[in-house]
Amino acid sequence: MNNEIKIKGMGSILHEQGVAFRVWAPHAQRVSVIGSFNEWDGTKHPMLSEENGYWYANVPEAHAGDEYLFLLSTQNGEFKRIDPYAREVTSSVGNAIVHDTRFDWEGDEFTIMPWNELVIYELHVGTFNDQEDVIHQGEFSSVSARLDHLKKLGINAIQIMPIGEFAGERSWGYNPSHIFSVEGEYGGPLAFKQFVKRAHQEGIAVILDVVYNHLGPSDLDLWQFDGWSENGRGGIYFYNDERAITPWGETRPDFGRGEVREYLMDNALMWFEEYHVDGIRFDCTQFIRMINDSEKRDIPEGWSLLQWINSKIAQKFPGRITIAEDLQNNRWITKDVGAGGAGFASQWDAMFVHPIRQAVVAPQDEQRSLDAIRDAILYRYNDDAFDRIIYSESHDEVANGHARVPQEINPNDPKGWYAQKRSTLAAAMVFTSPGIPMLFQGQEFLEGGWFRDTVPVNWDQYDEFHGIVRLYRDLIRLRSNCEGFTRGLCGQYTQVYHMNNERKLIAYHRWDKGGASDDVVIVANFLHEAQENYVIGLPAEGAWKLRFNSDWEGYNDDFGNYPSGDVIAIEGEYDGMPFHAVVSIGSYSVVIFSQ
Repeated sequence: MNNEIKIKGMGSILHEQGVAFRVWAPHAQRVSVIGSFNEWDGTKHPMLSEENGYWYANVPEAHAGDEYLFLLSTQNGEFKRIDPYAREVTSSVGNAIVHDTRFDWEGDEFTIMPWNELVIYELHVGTFNDQEDVIHQGEFSSVSARLDHLKKLGINAIQIMPIGEFAGERSWGYNPSHIFSVEGEYGGPLAFKQFVKRAHQEGIAVILDVVYNHLGPSDLDLWQFDGWSENGRGGIYFYNDERAITPWGETRPDFGRGEVREYLMDNALMWFEEYHVDGIRFDCTQFIRMINDSEKRDIPEGWSLLQWINSKIAQKFPGRITIAEDLQNNRWITKDVGAGGAGFASQWDAMFVHPIRQAVVAPQDEQRSLDAIRDAILYRYNDDAFDRIIYSESHDEVANGHARVPQEINPNDPKGWYAQKRSTLAAAMVFTSPGIPMLFQGQEFLEGGWFRDTVPVNWDQYDEFHGIVRLYRDLIRLRSNCEGFTRGLCGQYTQVYHMNNERKLIAYHRWDKGGASDDVVIVANFLHEAQENYVIGLPAEGAWKLRFNSDWEGYNDDFGNYPSGDVIAIEGEYDGMPFHAVVSIGSYSVVIFSQ
């Protein structure tokens, strides 16, 4: 054995003269690496003690694909532990695998779209394409098989629910046992790299959900990793006092300990460096930055960790996006680090989803609040309209006591007229309001029920509701300004200038620089009756072309096909606008105009 070679890095590091191993175990008395290369014999490759509790060994006999563990001798006994930095494991309770991180990206230089042009599609690998007739169902390759659908839909970014190795075969992913290892049930690390490469070739960015607010809590080798702990809690990787407590177990990482901070930072950077992801979404950041007790006490080191990670990503990978799920209406989440903020590019917006869902789910028209809809449209956290992600469905909003929007609208007939009309009304609000729009898997063809990690998306509905798919595609094309006459939907500016609470009609103006091909006017009818010969103000005179009518029969034979059409704006102030026109709109419908 040659221990004179010192290779930088943590975990197993493959190099020309074997494999180097390094692990942090400050309370261990002795550490050795055992594996298939030494017949799991703890006497053959003892590790040398380095400074600050690190242990190191170089093993010329080890190769890529070998299985291994760390054998720790401590005052509290002997422990076999999976490498905390393992890039691959046989299972959540198995062995680590020496992983060759090299991969032929074939010159992948993909650049994510500007944030104001992003259209995100959230999906869960295990259920997105898990039909019985699919080869490798519920794996990355089965998601790749549907990339053509997403591309035609107009999606340019996929947000994947967490893929760190978890306990068992099925999970949402928010119970990570090994955050550096890609879930084997999904295909493992190589399959994920192949998926990202393929997505980039199709012009689609990949954003990955990561979980740093807690770990596990099951199948967690990090728990009392080197035998030490206090108060019966988790040991070196975790808080050992009341700060350990989270809604998911007493496994909050110790955000104040340098080695743990480095561990989480290394994980965040790994996804960019080794997997070429285009962004990461941080799960439940409120449980990183504060203790969830009655006093809601801050965790200052959690806040500084978020700042540090975001600053490092911005420095090393400019243009990539980081997204927070905080949902506490906290403007500081998306303020720059230099101004004292956490430095996220954007955050999920509870101030949008809840009012919009309520507006379409409420059974009676008089229960629909235009004031709440207006506030949802106009809300912004800071000076950038795109520092929020807006949606009517996400994995959180279609589970945990909630169902898909069509199901919530009409539990007895989630595929019927009311469910279709009002769920697509909500979708139109998502794609015409300022913010980064997001869909959840299957939303575009009225996926029903609620989200479960054991129930696959029903792709038969893609054919059954192909018209609804087209409606979503048309909305996304307008949102992305594909035809060149709706640039305002990518712009910073919005004015809600008409509200009629009695008739439940609202109109708003979106623009970037203003003028022809830029100004967009959206009229939304939240009433069960059509509105005929209805006067609204318009920002410019002349012809305004009808670009979208959600009541068109091409979207569904049951729709009313209300004959909305182009309008002519004539001089005369109305709604504070210098011009006005007469519009007509079907029940529970949205029409979109531009010049």
